[in-house]
Amino acid sequence: MAMAEAQKSNSRKYVVVYFCILGIAALQFVFAYSHASASEMLIRMLVLAAIEALLAMLYFMHLEENRGLKWFVLIFTAAAVFGMQYGWTDSFRLLSGAPWAK
Repeated sequence: MAMAEAQKSNSRKYVVVYFCILGIAALQFVFAYSHASASEMLIRMLVLAAIEALLAMLYFMHLEENRGLKWFVLIFTAAAVFGMQYGWTDSFRLLSGAPWAK
């Protein structure tokens, strides 16, 4: 009997998280049609997307249960973001060309 109650509690938790993610998606839709400046819109959407992604990763990828996996995902994501930063400096060369290369 205790196992069935635990599964019911887990399924309730996932349904609540799912509806929270749906609510955040609806909020993004509302913000998309609001008359805000581009910088305000960018900040609002990025914050909502980060919250939505965090909820999805924590509950649907079961990261709230496994501390080691949580650290792995955090470190891997940070390494990927810093890796993307490495290539951006070369993009400025593409705009103006390479004046030293003749």
